[in-house]
Amino acid sequence: MLEFYRQMVLIRRFEEKAGQLYGLGLIGGFCHLYIGQEAVAVGIQSALKPGKDSVITGYRDHGHMLAYGIDPNVIMAELTGREAGISRGKGGSMHMFSVEHKFYGGHGIVGAQVSLGAGLGFAHKYNGDGGVCVAYFGDGAANQGQVYESFNMAELWKLPIIFVIENNQYAMGTSVNRSSAEDQLYRRGESFRIPGIQVNGMDVLAVRGATEEALKWVQGGNGPILLEMKTYRYRGHSMSDPAKYRSREEVQAMRDKSDPIEGVKAYLSAQGVGEDELKKIDQDIRKIVSEAADFAETSPEPEMAELYTDVLVEQY
Repeated sequence: MLEFYRQMVLIRRFEEKAGQLYGLGLIGGFCHLYIGQEAVAVGIQSALKPGKDSVITGYRDHGHMLAYGIDPNVIMAELTGREAGISRGKGGSMHMFSVEHKFYGGHGIVGAQVSLGAGLGFAHKYNGDGGVCVAYFGDGAANQGQVYESFNMAELWKLPIIFVIENNQYAMGTSVNRSSAEDQLYRRGESFRIPGIQVNGMDVLAVRGATEEALKWVQGGNGPILLEMKTYRYRGHSMSDPAKYRSREEVQAMRDKSDPIEGVKAYLSAQGVGEDELKKIDQDIRKIVSEAADFAETSPEPEMAELYTDVLVEQY
């Protein structure tokens, strides 16, 4: 649990710093923060096997990369468009990836990653490597047609894929119950005979447990499964969103009742972990994040020659 706490605090502090750098103009374009949803990425990633299982997600991807153990320095450098970034400064906030870690992005087109995730699941099955793909998408993307095409093929071919809906209650500014006739999103796969589980996405242990059950199902050759993570984002859809479609009281009530980090902190305190130890973890994390920001700010921007790389496939 201490490691879960450390990882979630790292994501929280990293995203807070990213928000500050965006405000200073050091991060350009769109920037979607993961604050409030930390338990989902940490709980799921903790159940996966690095180097074997693959992950693909949408544009709110910084937290997933951090939970995967990728160096905060290269993530922050990517956010600021620097050559030292994990995608050499060309991916930015929404399109960073790491083939080495089997992390395939980071996608800015809503729902596009789901069909690519089905392709990753197909690759695992075709190659017989025993891996499983986890395809994350949001409650807004759950209404995209290509998601259902992916459900159909994944079930038809019994692909090893876990579909994860991060239901943070709002697709940009539209709440789930205003846009979805079936707002119990874990049922979305029923017509394809894909089982679904609704999970408290603010509880890292619940997320971890549900993921372990999902892995057993998929690895047993039963085909895909769907996990709906009921979570909540504290910030706007992106840094340019003032979030006027909900009240401050609503956000504060969720923080007070269900904050994933405070929940783990209370658990650890009950288990005898001292306040000083928890403060020390937070201090260490703040130092790591500060160093990541310094690394990004002092790293050079890409050379102009980078414009001509990665245009065509250079290796097969």
